[in-house]
Amino acid sequence: MKVAVIGAHGKVGRLLLPILADRGEHAAGVVRREEQVPLVRSLGAEPVLLDVENASTEQIAAALGGFDAVVWSAGAGGGDPARTYAVDRDAAVRSMDAAASAGVRRYVMVSWIGSVPDHGVPEDNSFFAYADAKLAADDHLRSTGLDWTILGPGTLTDDDPTGAITVLADDAETPEGAASQVSRADVAMVVSQVLRSPATVGRFVRFTAGDSPILEVLAE
Repeated sequence: MKVAVIGAHGKVGRLLLPILADRGEHAAGVVRREEQVPLVRSLGAEPVLLDVENASTEQIAAALGGFDAVVWSAGAGGGDPARTYAVDRDAAVRSMDAAASAGVRRYVMVSWIGSVPDHGVPEDNSFFAYADAKLAADDHLRSTGLDWTILGPGTLTDDDPTGAITVLADDAETPEGAASQVSRADVAMVVSQVLRSPATVGRFVRFTAGDSPILEVLAE
């Protein structure tokens, strides 16, 4: 499988690339700066230099040609609301349309656990732009004909991987505090397994750290 990881220089992307390489996948890391290219190579992936924030749908489609799957793990990193919408919503939507145009059927979106219409983030909260942008992108993905999976990890930590998670029921309330946490390393493992799990197509998988082995729970 040829997998393009958009946002490969991010914390989850950097953990995902070597997992894919170790599994024998042809992984490509999409990054926006020339100085990020050597890191992608060192992680066993092919670098693809593309500024998705400013690239057109056609330019993104050209970069995705020949791939079997796309993973979106990019983000503006908070702060400026305008840039949050530009990356987390607009660029993400263009990448979905580009994947469809390029004939790339599989698309995995790394979103967040609270990406639901009643996420409860007030408009005067600095986090609102992110919540609103991610929800808009997720809803657009649902409207496409792609074989999509939306991942909703809880609060991200830099802890070591456990290889186990808890998947929330569709109607479960979003946990708070320590109960909502999950390591970025486990998120990367989830992404790599989802790419191999047809059962996750068309699903919004919300999860936290837990006791269920990733390999087993995502096969159900």
